[in-house]
Amino acid sequence: MGERRPRLNGLLTRDPAVVAAGAGVLADALEEQAVPVERVDWRPPPEEMADVLVAVMGRPGYAAANERAAGRMLAARPHLVDVRPAAEVLGLERGTFLHAGPPLEWDRASGPMRGALVGAMLLEGLADSPEKAERALEKGAAALEPCHHHAAVGPMAGVVSPSMWMLVVEDAEHGGTAYCSLNEGLGKVLRYGAYGPEVIDRLRWMGAVLGPVLRSAVRRHGPVDLLSIMAQALQMGDELHNRNRAATSLLLRELAAGIAEADAPRAQAAEVLRFAAGNDHFFLNFAMAAAKASADAARGVPGSSMVVAMARNGTDFGVRLSGTGDRWFTGPAGVPDGLYLGGYGPADANPDIGDSTITETAGVGGFALAAAPAIVRFVGGEVPDALDATRRMYEITLAEHPVLQIPLLSFRGTPAGIDAAKVVRTGILPVIDTGIAGREAGTGQVGAGLVSPPPEVFRDALRALAETA
Repeated sequence: MGERRPRLNGLLTRDPAVVAAGAGVLADALEEQAVPVERVDWRPPPEEMADVLVAVMGRPGYAAANERAAGRMLAARPHLVDVRPAAEVLGLERGTFLHAGPPLEWDRASGPMRGALVGAMLLEGLADSPEKAERALEKGAAALEPCHHHAAVGPMAGVVSPSMWMLVVEDAEHGGTAYCSLNEGLGKVLRYGAYGPEVIDRLRWMGAVLGPVLRSAVRRHGPVDLLSIMAQALQMGDELHNRNRAATSLLLRELAAGIAEADAPRAQAAEVLRFAAGNDHFFLNFAMAAAKASADAARGVPGSSMVVAMARNGTDFGVRLSGTGDRWFTGPAGVPDGLYLGGYGPADANPDIGDSTITETAGVGGFALAAAPAIVRFVGGEVPDALDATRRMYEITLAEHPVLQIPLLSFRGTPAGIDAAKVVRTGILPVIDTGIAGREAGTGQVGAGLVSPPPEVFRDALRALAETA
């Protein structure tokens, strides 16, 4: 006869192991008595969403739809194939500007968005002073359309005008194409709403020199495998939203010979190399276009609750789901919580802005904070916070990226494929690390930090999905 098992499996004779799910008072009391407690951030889903969750998640084919959407995004193979003016690749006409985030009109535009639009007017010769540009915009002199409506993305204000040059990224697996403008650097730049003479001069140089030299280099090199660069950069300390130092270096290694051999004067090639090497964020726009091409591959899967776009215009935060087509679901953009430059503080910050959340949508950026321990203090945290942030994102995503892996998590794939149903059911919101633009037009960057979307956008999107046939 075998040994008798201890009563209650030894519960009363060994040290207790306590897991507290949502019971903060209990956890606090136990910790005061030196009892180890594992806290679990759990709360019941909103009562009013119970029927919606049942309708969406109980629908036949729901799991298969999400598996298909996530599989398409993870199978994407984004390659940089060209660099060309926006007027050519997007068909932008004089007086038409693209912007970040969901649709927006001038009267609701924030300070940095207005500043960037004023700068675009000056760049395109549609006004000869900021005051005249602003008056013209107030009268509707420019047509405004979201970048996302043109398979494009733009960082921060995201303003694209016809003469700006665009990265052209093709998905070698599914055949889609995505676009993003060129990165200006940090500080007083158009994307942060600055429009002074130095900003316009830099943009004109980018159009006359940087764009053409990059075009020549890319065409000499052939398609550049951006996913490969991103995978290597994650293992070198980047998270590909607020830190792109390794990725920028890897990209320059690929293109340096082509830049040196470009159809341009030698001095211009040197200027391009100095500009890119001195701008640690240079690769951000390449990562954004790669993420857009990947996320777009997952659009249009009936019944899927996977998020295929998150974007902010400085006023609204919007999301799109794979299963709800082109509809935007919006709520008020929040102000990031982070660290500020110089004498700036929270009162100087504009609400969150930019299409760069396409990086989180595709499984990097804030979702890969565990890969970038060097950045967490810059956005107001510590290394354990970064690890915890990434681990939480696995709870609201559908898959782990097979190529993008995190060394500190034993090379686990990044959490990818945000499931709106999981967001609503758990109450866990996507974590986004971002720059902070000054509230007043013309200010530029004032800091960097972390921000979350408004929870109602996921609830509204899920309600709409429940109503689809």
